Amino acid sequence: MPHLQFELNFTPESQSKAKFADAIRSHFAAIMSTGTDHIGITFRCYSTQDLVFGRAGIDGQIVFLNADIRLGRTADQKRRLALSIMKEIGVFWRVPKEHVYIVYTEHDGPDFQLSDRVLPSWRAGEDPLND
Repeated sequence: MPHLQFELNFTPESQSKAKFADAIRSHFAAIMSTGTDHIGITFRCYSTQDLVFGRAGIDGQIVFLNADIRLGRTADQKRRLALSIMKEIGVFWRVPKEHVYIVYTEHDGPDFQLSDRVLPSWRAGEDPLND
């Protein structure tokens, strides 16, 4: 279960967050070769001065993403996902890609616990809730 934790120094409207989450789930599934039902997305919205990122300066919008994912994805997959997320952030909220910082933390499948199962280690083309 990837957990994508977005931290923003602004608060988008609910409908915008929902559409953004749909787009991110689609990108994640396509690029990371998996299904969508196990993807968790959270938004933590702060005031302007609560997030600091040196290259963003003091007046810009900032987005951090902490992405907990299962082991096994290639560096190319992770880079393509990061770039697609940065693009969507720009499209939805006009945040420059230079104001976005993405950090991946990788875990083996059994580190992800659901009510009815433990996720297996990742394999290409899988859908862990329907396997």
